[in-house]
Amino acid sequence: MKKSLFTLALVAFALAATAQTKPGAPAKAATTAAAPAGYAEGMAQAIAEITRTGDPAVLQAGAAKMERAAAAAPTDWLPRYYQAYALTVSAFGSQDNATAKDNTLDQAEKALGQARQLKGDESELLALQAYVYQARLMVAPMERGQQYSELAEGAGAQARALNPANPRPYLIAANNLYHMPSEYGGGAAAARPLFEAAQAKFLAFKPATALAPTWGQHQVQARMQEYGAPAQASK
Repeated sequence: MKKSLFTLALVAFALAATAQTKPGAPAKAATTAAAPAGYAEGMAQAIAEITRTGDPAVLQAGAAKMERAAAAAPTDWLPRYYQAYALTVSAFGSQDNATAKDNTLDQAEKALGQARQLKGDESELLALQAYVYQARLMVAPMERGQQYSELAEGAGAQARALNPANPRPYLIAANNLYHMPSEYGGGAAAARPLFEAAQAKFLAFKPATALAPTWGQHQVQARMQEYGAPAQASK
């Protein structure tokens, strides 16, 4: 029933008046505010599906849903953003060869570029770009470690500068340091302060809208449990 509701909402949106954002209006408020009944609920369901799994098949299916949502809502940056997210996470968990993973990440970067053209939240876009770089690194860690670690840190630093309250760039930085060899200053102990900072940011974080990005907190909680820290619930 919910799946049908989402499909009908996308069709309704495609047939609705193609109103553009008024000059000077915030980019974040673009399409979802004018979407027909059921669209936001369908998007919320699709977002929940891709942010609560690491199953590549589910993530690929979710990316396809976001592709259709983007076609139905061409001025909204969020479907392209979540399409890129789903593809990126699917590459992390995929058993495909390096070429196939890189092809998936090429698709993710294309979607991310489209979200940027739609004037999405730049801090969130940069954080996700950093995540894509980390996925590129994991395809071939020995060959790509230095290059993509630096790229991920650079994009994450820009994201933190644009919005210090955004917890996702702190998670990216913590992951970067966690997986860095100890001889280069990385490792679990070195990364713990960054995971703690990310946890604090998540506890205080308030998304701009109901559909705005919130992913990453479960990763931080899992890592903090590895450190033996007690679980903390978000507010």
